[in-house]
Amino acid sequence: MDIVVKGRNVEVPDHYRQHVADKLQKIERYDHKLIRVDVELFHERNPRQSDHCQRVEITCYSRGPVIRAEACAADFYSALDAAISKLDSRLSRAADRRRVHRGRHAPVSVAAATASLAFTPPERHTATALATRAETPVQAERTEGFELIEDADDQPWHIVREKEHPGEPMTVDDALFHMELLGHDFYLFNDKESGRPSVVYRRRAYDYGVMSLGM
Repeated sequence: MDIVVKGRNVEVPDHYRQHVADKLQKIERYDHKLIRVDVELFHERNPRQSDHCQRVEITCYSRGPVIRAEACAADFYSALDAAISKLDSRLSRAADRRRVHRGRHAPVSVAAATASLAFTPPERHTATALATRAETPVQAERTEGFELIEDADDQPWHIVREKEHPGEPMTVDDALFHMELLGHDFYLFNDKESGRPSVVYRRRAYDYGVMSLGM
């Protein structure tokens, strides 16, 4: 299993890379076919977000579905712990689903499959100037060695990521399951029944909606 650690607007010190590798070794117990784990670090420049200004995103790639988790905290160590806690839950759910399919039992319903996945609204991130803030000794120690990188682009908006996913046809139930494993509020897929590009999305609590493109 390859572990790739990178910072979006922060330099990642070697001691933190080793800490991430030590922490993530345990997740292989859920899936021995894990190929790569990407860990991205982000620093929130909004001074109002000082209590959770450090964000960690973890994405797991294997022969099965992509599984993702993210968390924010006052330091990258706490954010990593929180993200791994979410990741453990989603990896465990995916492992349970694989066991059900291998045993040829009835598939778990979406409601049951996602009942233990706590939904937290996505954080909003803005590109405002970095302000100094008071830190406790523990926070100061945990942020030492992380060098911030200033953005050269001063535009009010810019595209920061582009993704392309395989478009294998799947059912709505499978699309909802993939959405929960990624921790997203929507999921784009090719509907196996209609053959049309569709999107499942979260409405309230565990209510969902489906949108499709007309022919």
